[in-house]
Amino acid sequence: MSNPRHGMDSPEATLGSSGQDAAAGETMIASLADVSAAKALPLQGETDLITRVQAGDHLAFAQVYSLHKKRIYSLCTRMVGNAAEAEDLTQEIFLQLHRKISTFRGESSFSTWLHRLAINIVLMHLRRKGLALISMDEAMEPVPEGGAVRSFGTLDPRLSGSIDRLALERAVSDLPAGYRLAFVLHDIEGYDHQEIASMLDCSTGNVKSQLHKARLKLRDALRELSRQEERR
Repeated sequence: MSNPRHGMDSPEATLGSSGQDAAAGETMIASLADVSAAKALPLQGETDLITRVQAGDHLAFAQVYSLHKKRIYSLCTRMVGNAAEAEDLTQEIFLQLHRKISTFRGESSFSTWLHRLAINIVLMHLRRKGLALISMDEAMEPVPEGGAVRSFGTLDPRLSGSIDRLALERAVSDLPAGYRLAFVLHDIEGYDHQEIASMLDCSTGNVKSQLHKARLKLRDALRELSRQEERR
């Protein structure tokens, strides 16, 4: 798979856009409050839809917004844990999309490309807040021999029935940002290891290591929550 960080097909956010471009993007986002017209458009293939957006078709952009906003907002919410911040980040992501969609060349799926753009913006936001981020390189410690990477859907049986959704959400939000990102993209958003590796510009082995460690931390956190419940 080609690396979307290199060449033209790269969605990294650049904040140095012209005032005219920014104003145009803000006007576009403001107009997306009512996307009913976009939803009424005939079903379009992804390639045709993106081509229309790149040609300046506002209704096509509104359809892209309608199709992807919920998933992008969900990613932002899980990464920052604050609805207001997530809404602001979602708007920023689509503003950046409006500015940068001309660089999309179809070397990966549009959803993967858009999520990479979103991830870059979310991580920049977390860095500005001074949060420590675990890099992919730091996560590449060897997985213990025989320590199979178990699906999060197969938690320790002793935890069965004792962990509710709120406890799980709290445990996920307490993960280091790097681990949380791998977990959210794979176990919640449903992307495979290779897609996530493309988004994060790393190897699939790196992604698997991050995911494995995220699951271990979650397992430990949920066990501790279970013990706390038993002591009450």
